[in-house]
Amino acid sequence: MTLPIHPIMQQSFAIIDQEIGEHHFTPEEYAIVRRVIHTTADFEFTQLIKFSPGAIASGIKAIQNRTPIITDVGMVKQGVANLIIQTFNNPLIAAVEQVDEPLPGKTRTETGLIKCWSQCPDAIFVIGNAPTALLALCTQLPTSAIKPALIIGAPVGFISVLESKNALRQTSVPQIRVEGRKGGSPVAAAILNALIVLAT
Repeated sequence: MTLPIHPIMQQSFAIIDQEIGEHHFTPEEYAIVRRVIHTTADFEFTQLIKFSPGAIASGIKAIQNRTPIITDVGMVKQGVANLIIQTFNNPLIAAVEQVDEPLPGKTRTETGLIKCWSQCPDAIFVIGNAPTALLALCTQLPTSAIKPALIIGAPVGFISVLESKNALRQTSVPQIRVEGRKGGSPVAAAILNALIVLAT
């Protein structure tokens, strides 16, 4: 299945291609990086997005197998809902929407993500907003026999953001990670949408 590309997006991609010029990315990596730049108009992402070996292949396989997709917040969920419904229709769950009251000392998103992980440890996890949720997920991984198919780690901000991304970097889980303070829900959604297109 080939998804149609809007003419404005095609024109935007052409501008991005021209400005980037030669690069070191594989075609699959570049499709993701280009989509993020299209979303943000920020070419610094060519330096910030990191791929672990096999991460893209693992993500594509999981999408094709209709593996559940767990997002940290509703904005990431809404950012991918239309495309995933049009294509593979994976279960799509926002962790923050799964709890009414957080656990003591935890945020709602953190509580919801751990709940989702306990139910679907092999899911695709997409973190675009809550570094505490990414930290909590990384804390669970060393003692789990089942690993996520992919973690997209792209929280944005100043508190616990660098720490959460460093914790993800230390794991052996397939991952697409945005280094530094940048990221956010639109970036996380763009990465996942690019993977969905690659999977079609």
